[in-house]
Amino acid sequence: MRVLITGGAGFIGSAVCRHLVGAGAEVLNVDKLTYAANLHSLAAISDNPRYRFLRADICDAAAMAGAFAEFRPDAIMHLAAESHVDRSIDAPAGFVLTNVVGTSVLLGCARDYWMRLSGTDRDRFRFLHVSTDEVFGSLGAEGYFTEKSAYDPSSPYSASKAASDHLVTAWHRTYGLPVLITNCSNNYGPCQFPEKLIPLAILNALEDRPITVYGTGQNVRDWLYVEDHAAALVLILERGRVGETYNVGGRAEFTNLTVARMICACLDRSKPAGRSHRRLITLVADRPGHDLRYAIDPAKIETELGWRAQESFLSGLEKTVRWYLDNPDWWRPARSAIYSGERLGQGQARPSPKPRSSGGAASAAE
Repeated sequence: MRVLITGGAGFIGSAVCRHLVGAGAEVLNVDKLTYAANLHSLAAISDNPRYRFLRADICDAAAMAGAFAEFRPDAIMHLAAESHVDRSIDAPAGFVLTNVVGTSVLLGCARDYWMRLSGTDRDRFRFLHVSTDEVFGSLGAEGYFTEKSAYDPSSPYSASKAASDHLVTAWHRTYGLPVLITNCSNNYGPCQFPEKLIPLAILNALEDRPITVYGTGQNVRDWLYVEDHAAALVLILERGRVGETYNVGGRAEFTNLTVARMICACLDRSKPAGRSHRRLITLVADRPGHDLRYAIDPAKIETELGWRAQESFLSGLEKTVRWYLDNPDWWRPARSAIYSGERLGQGQARPSPKPRSSGGAASAAE
């Protein structure tokens, strides 16, 4: 199988690239190398003859058409996106450009390519669009997001992803493009840029800095280990029903305050500092439009495709903390040159971080 992956130098995308190449697939990784991308996350497969890298922007129709024509993929896995809610609050335009316009450009190129295929090549082609549970908005204390949940996005980020989901559905209904859509819960694990809750808390704790938690810390998220997510995406690509949406969740709900405390407990065991890291937890003013609770019902993928998350939240968190302890050369360049942990998401306009150079070391709260 030949798979074109957009955003393959990002957190989830790099895990998918590693998974596919390890399973024997040929992969073309198309990535713009924004601030959160990191080619070092792909070191394990960078010399594999089944792996290729193309630095390109999904908004560049000519570059995308050229990638399709040269690589001739059997499938597209579209993961390229601006993904940090706080940054979308401060600078929403870039999220609309990449997540909405970029997806429409990619869909157009995919459709043109698919229309030129014939026979079994045409029949087996798939366009898998990877999205988020944040498109559904906020849950109350009970209930779960399902594939039938209404869209109700709260942030510029989630609104841009909701729009991209709708575009993918429209390309299927209007043109017959064989698409699949996934909506996942919060991912965590190795190689995540340290602006999201878990890696940011880990690194702040290591530097004896406040571990900031929004509001009262009672916002709930459903956590999914990134390697489990990668396995789910490949399974959906191979066996999912065309035109269907699959929700992917880890069945691991915790408040943000509980997650911060669990990280501190892991660090107290792995890197004791004489007194508990828990003393660093600091509640700060809430994020604008902060959704109360996300929780996914993954029953469809579990019953239809037989997928189950393999990592419990605690086992995955232990692995994640250990990875950041063991890999400072991966995260230090990003921490020192791109994002040092300052508060984002207060609605104050700020310039977007510069794209990475193709040879630079790189990385990526809730």
